[in-house]
Amino acid sequence: MGSLQLKSIRKAYGTHEVLKGIDLEVKDGEFVIFVGPSGCGKSTLLRSIAGLEDVTSGAVIINGKEETLTPPAKRGIAMVFQSYALYPHLTVKDNMGLGLKQAGTARDEIEKRVTRASSMLSLEQYLARRPSELSGGQRQRVAIGRAIVREPELFLFDEPLSNLDAALRVQTRLEIARLHRSLKATMIYVTHDQVEAMTLADKIVVLNAGAIEQIGSPMQLYNRPANVFVAGFIGSPQMNFIPGDRVGDGQAKTVGIRPEHLTLSRDSGTWKAKTVHVEHLGADTIVYLESEQCGLITARLFGEHKYEPDEIVYATPDGTHIHRFDANDKAIR
Repeated sequence: MGSLQLKSIRKAYGTHEVLKGIDLEVKDGEFVIFVGPSGCGKSTLLRSIAGLEDVTSGAVIINGKEETLTPPAKRGIAMVFQSYALYPHLTVKDNMGLGLKQAGTARDEIEKRVTRASSMLSLEQYLARRPSELSGGQRQRVAIGRAIVREPELFLFDEPLSNLDAALRVQTRLEIARLHRSLKATMIYVTHDQVEAMTLADKIVVLNAGAIEQIGSPMQLYNRPANVFVAGFIGSPQMNFIPGDRVGDGQAKTVGIRPEHLTLSRDSGTWKAKTVHVEHLGADTIVYLESEQCGLITARLFGEHKYEPDEIVYATPDGTHIHRFDANDKAIR
């Protein structure tokens, strides 16, 4: 369907460099997600792939052909935005088929493609409606359907679920995952939501300040983060970071332990602490602790646990899941 190579992609606005030499390879059929904090350059990178932003230097190669200077409409790409971008005066059917109509595609072919896409997205009963008569989730499905009918080399998604409520986000996320399996298409997806990244991606690209921090599968990033930034960005609640010298580690500047790899006891344990706040989430209990030795740390306990603020407890880390980082914040393997 579509492969992508980015070679030394740089993008600057005046003296402000937004992308700082991005190198990336996306294989045919992969689902790749760009994640990172606001302002890290992930949307600019996606728009550079689409041709909506001119790169300052570097090469965009799609299916083995350099497309760096190719206009967006000729790159074989379809993009889905967070804002839906539907024409309010057109029906769902006409919104989905408009791009094909403008490209001079035969009416029978448009009908066939719109019918197929609407079936895949369960939109058949809405084809005669206008966007104002649809929910947010339905509008986003129409926007995705408009991309499908183009049969692109690459699908690009720019935070497509950010305008949806929590329940619709889950539902639409499942539909996108099913769509990827069905189409076997190459998809590149931008989000700030790590749950979307962890559940959808074959490969995650973690960006920070215009550069790639790490590339890997969701569980590779979770279990073997390359540095403190990735370790802190992937995982919720965030990994606990403790100065190495406070816990007797002479080599590591920083020691990391994920909240789910801490156990609590009222009797004995490794680090004495006082509970600061407890969140009862049903399936989980999140306990925030203040320790003289470690500072503020978080424990994630599975199931319901009865802890109250200001209790004295002991936290014990699972020694097989401790992460160690050097003076440059790089992982010590």
